[in-house]
Amino acid sequence: MSNPTSIPVIDLARPPAEVRADLLAAYGEVGFAYLVGHGIETALVADVFDASQRFHALPVEAKLAIELDDRHRGYIPINTSTDRNSELATVTKPNQSESFMMMREAGPDDPAVTAGHYLAGPNQWPELSGFRVTLERYHDALTELGARVMGLFFDALGAEDGSDLVEQWFDPATTWLRLLHYPPQEPQPDLYGSAPHVDYGAITILAQDDVGGLQVQAADGTWLDVPHRAGSFVLNTGSMMVRWSNGRLKATPHRVINRSGRERYSVPFFYDPAVTTVVEPLPCCIDARQPPRFEPELFGDFLSRELSAGYDRHATSGPPAGA
Repeated sequence: MSNPTSIPVIDLARPPAEVRADLLAAYGEVGFAYLVGHGIETALVADVFDASQRFHALPVEAKLAIELDDRHRGYIPINTSTDRNSELATVTKPNQSESFMMMREAGPDDPAVTAGHYLAGPNQWPELSGFRVTLERYHDALTELGARVMGLFFDALGAEDGSDLVEQWFDPATTWLRLLHYPPQEPQPDLYGSAPHVDYGAITILAQDDVGGLQVQAADGTWLDVPHRAGSFVLNTGSMMVRWSNGRLKATPHRVINRSGRERYSVPFFYDPAVTTVVEPLPCCIDARQPPRFEPELFGDFLSRELSAGYDRHATSGPPAGA
């Protein structure tokens, strides 16, 4: 896996039956793959990276004016995110990255807001020309792509109609668009751009630059590079896919260590179920030989625990309301 061709490639332009077979093979064995044939314009991806670089070049005071709020939106400064509950490494130092986070925009009349759902609300925006427009265009395009991919996953696992399940469990989807900046870091024990972890949601669709630093953990415990591949996204599955598939699909550990001597930028998009969705193994993934391995759990409760463990801003927050 030391070159782009060693990680599986999923081409969404292939016939659906072939795509479904490729998804089961890649995410049942590796948990990571390159996604091509996705239909997202190259120019839109470039615009998002430009927006990210312009945001991170702002004076720190301007970024701190929209520091992360209790709805998990805004600026996350360096040294404020520590994966204290990691089972993959002893993590005592915060991640060496800074980021801007947006989620689905929800005004005061949005049903999720009026119902008091966990994290529902408006975003925080910097005073930066064209920034919001670019991010909302990208967010909406990736939301459509995420729904399409999730439908294919459910179909691949044997559900009767994956698109119906997406409509049922992702309405509204919990979506996150994150603009990450990793400064160059000196080698130090227990110091990461992003500490070893598995994603806790459904799927992550990552755009990365050519600097490198992303690594995934192989079955034998070794860490392997995930190099940039032009025109592709890196797609990985999270803990909710493990639960829905009753363990058939993997959530592969990954980390970032930026020792390139260059600034690294990446743009992960997280497509997760609604906070009101109860996640449990799909009936098609259960039989006499494979009884349910996971108890039903409300995604909003799971999410609240993860955010409280990983972010200083949420460590003192109360329990979710209405999730």
